[in-house]
Parts: sequence; structure tokens; C-alpha cells
Amino acid sequence: MTQSLERSGVHYLDAMCYMAPMAKRIGKPTASTSEDEKTFQALARHARSSLALLGEDTKREGLIDTPKRYAKAMRFLTSGYNRKIKDVVGTALFTEASSEIVIVRDIELFSLCEHHLLPFYGKAHVAYIPNGKIIGLSKIPRIVDVFARRLQVQERLTSQISETLMDVLKPLGVAVIIEADHMCMMMRGVQKQNSSTVTSSMLGVFRTDPTTRKELLHLLGGLNSR
Repeated sequence: MTQSLERSGVHYLDAMCYMAPMAKRIGKPTASTSEDEKTFQALARHARSSLALLGEDTKREGLIDTPKRYAKAMRFLTSGYNRKIKDVVGTALFTEASSEIVIVRDIELFSLCEHHLLPFYGKAHVAYIPNGKIIGLSKIPRIVDVFARRLQVQERLTSQISETLMDVLKPLGVAVIIEADHMCMMMRGVQKQNSSTVTSSMLGVFRTDPTTRKELLHLLGGLNSR
């Protein structure tokens, strides 16, 4: 390990602290393609240093291209920083007199825990009650992905989705429920394989009217039912 440290020329903690903000920056807009490529190469370079610090031979066959693959993966997994909600929604808002609950359930999501840079994954259930406007159904999973493809905590992710839909649609109410398994709890730390986390954000009538909230939960039919 000492030799690996000497080879890398980078202190282990310095390298690991650098990787998290780099992962965040890689998804943000850059001034030019050239600048984006510099950022990509920097992330790959630091990934290679981290592998060396762990005692790995970065020249062996299985690891030669790993730093570049890692940089490419991080660029995708944090691509939500580079997306604008107005571009995602586009013209998919339509005038409609309906005022009944609309639910898109079991939306698969994958995100990265910002505390350990390990994945958490699960599904989101999103509901809203129109107030003169409806949104194209496919836009709801796309909005989920915008916020999931960032460094996240599940609590903030849930609120960001609900608040965004409330802002875009101006509906009578929005409800978002997320069920997720966290690899930071499964692979390390407490190492609990069968635990899951449920978070909810209820806005508008879903928060203020118990009857409407009860109807929503009845329509969902119990979480994990499918």
C-alpha cells in the first residue's frame, strides 16, 4: 500500500474528497466540448489514482479502461444536473377539465447516495389532481429521472419531484411516495439486506384533506403490491 501511495503521488483522503465534487461537476454544463473533455479526463485520472491507492495494479487487463468507464458512468449517473425541467416538459401540458386523481406508479429509479457514492434504487409513485391542466404521462418518469440522476438523499429527491410538479402544473395537489433500497445500508455499515426506506411528500389537498389522502392510498392498494 505504501508503494501504491508513492506511485500515485496523491494522498488517499485528498483523492476521495476530490472525486465527489468532480462527479457533481461532470454533469453540469461546461463552456465548451474541450472543457468537458478536460473534466472527463481529470475524473478518469483521479479514479486511476484511487485504484492505485487501494493497492491495485492499474495496468492489468481488467483495469486498463476502468477509469474511463467510471468517468463515463459518472457523467451519465449525474446527468440530471444538466437537464432543465422546461426542456423536459416541453409542450406536453394540455388543457383538460378532469379533476380526478391521476397516478403513475412503480416508476423505476436509480440514484447515488451523496454520503457514500453508493447506489440506492427502487420505485416512485406519483399522483396529482389536475386543476385545468394535465401533463403527458411520460413526462412524469422523465422528471423523476432528472432528479434521480444526481448525488442525492431520498428525502430531498421525494420533495424535489413533488415541488416541481406543483410548480409546473399548478394542480390541486401532488403526492410522491418513494420506496428504495440503499446499498450503503446493505453492503457496508449496518449490513441489513431486507430493509427498505419509504418517503412521501404530500402537497395541496393531499396534505390538507384526509379523505383525498385516504383515497390515494386506497388506489395504490398498499405499497409493494406489484
